[in-house]
Amino acid sequence: MTPDKIKQMIESGIDGADAEVDGDGSHFNARIVSDSFAGLTMIKQHKLVYAALGDSMESAIHALSIKTYTREQWDKLNPSQAT
Repeated sequence: MTPDKIKQMIESGIDGADAEVDGDGSHFNARIVSDSFAGLTMIKQHKLVYAALGDSMESAIHALSIKTYTREQWDKLNPSQAT
């Protein structure tokens, strides 16, 4: 599994998602920005990510660190990158 493949799966599986993923082939870090996370608990946000990755979480991905943000949260944290 590659970071690019994980990014594509997340962005395809979560409406309006913008993902950045890096990793070494089995351990990955993902930062996902999507308004689909609005009003959801962190657990429910992470479940959305796991659903987008499907069976890969049980096979190809050994470990995944997830950070989720709504667009508003992300823009507040990164005002110079706001769209």
